[in-house]
Amino acid sequence: MSMLSTILEWFDEEEFLIADGFDEAIIGIDESSYRIIYSCKKCIQILMDEGMLHEDAIEHFEYNVRGSYVGEKTPIWCVDHI
Repeated sequence: MSMLSTILEWFDEEEFLIADGFDEAIIGIDESSYRIIYSCKKCIQILMDEGMLHEDAIEHFEYNVRGSYVGEKTPIWCVDHI
């Protein structure tokens, strides 16, 4: 069972914002705000697996994914790629 499936099962009453294409990068949930937590490192690896070079994946992720604010349920990004 994936982390996303587990979270959706455990917190079936809550509404979550999910970053499209990054389900495998989910590492948990913040129970106080009910926001999904993603691994930045895993997100960048997903982009590289799709064919992006490392630097391009970082730039795309930082500006187009992590840099997007979509309201109070905006996901939390765990900075683990330094």
